[in-house]
Amino acid sequence: MDAVEVIVAHSQRATLRVGDVFLKVDGDRAHADIEMKAMALAPIPTPAIRWHEPPVLAISAVPGRALGVLGEPSTASAAAWAAAGAAIRKLHDAPLPPWPGPRVEDLRAELETECAWLLAHAPLSADVIAHNRAIAEVALRPWKPVFTHGDLQITHVFVDGDEVTGVIDWSEAAPGDAMFDLAILTLGHEERLEDLLVGYGADVDRDVIRAWWSLRSLVASRWLIEHGFDPDSPGAEFDVLRARM
Repeated sequence: MDAVEVIVAHSQRATLRVGDVFLKVDGDRAHADIEMKAMALAPIPTPAIRWHEPPVLAISAVPGRALGVLGEPSTASAAAWAAAGAAIRKLHDAPLPPWPGPRVEDLRAELETECAWLLAHAPLSADVIAHNRAIAEVALRPWKPVFTHGDLQITHVFVDGDEVTGVIDWSEAAPGDAMFDLAILTLGHEERLEDLLVGYGADVDRDVIRAWWSLRSLVASRWLIEHGFDPDSPGAEFDVLRARM
């Protein structure tokens, strides 16, 4: 019998690996519904769905290994990063998924709420929070929506050599800002942005990508703290915010 490996677990969801199958347990059925629909629509490699018995979604492991992990230098080649960029461009050029995405006004309200919490609890200096709050404002502008993954962390993109073999965790997929996906993939790995853009193409706004680095790190920090993760670990969100100073 294969051992059960806990990939991630917190009060909202858990992901387990048993052999070559991942079991995703989520109390919100909407997440699995969106994930299955998004993977069916995405024009890039995604995991195969084995079965779905709410609240559990079983998917096949994808070959290869993650492009990297937060807090450590990525050992993937420049060509692998370029291949990831080309895959993201293909996704962004695809028809939009038929459900709503994030709204600028909601993101602005979330940013205000999370910055207020950070100032009240002081896990970071007020100067770092204020400086990044000003940078984040650049991302809060109208955008032409594209098919975004919505949570394109570096651990969600798998490569084998210089080829993308699969992109996982699609529960946040929606029409959204292309620069957001590019920013999330390079969060904490800013030095690989240019490699990524070799494959993605030149139609990008680097200032907006940098703004999303700040915005994402500000709004994610409280959730991470409250769910047992450490945004102050090396290379994580607090380091991203301090690097903007």
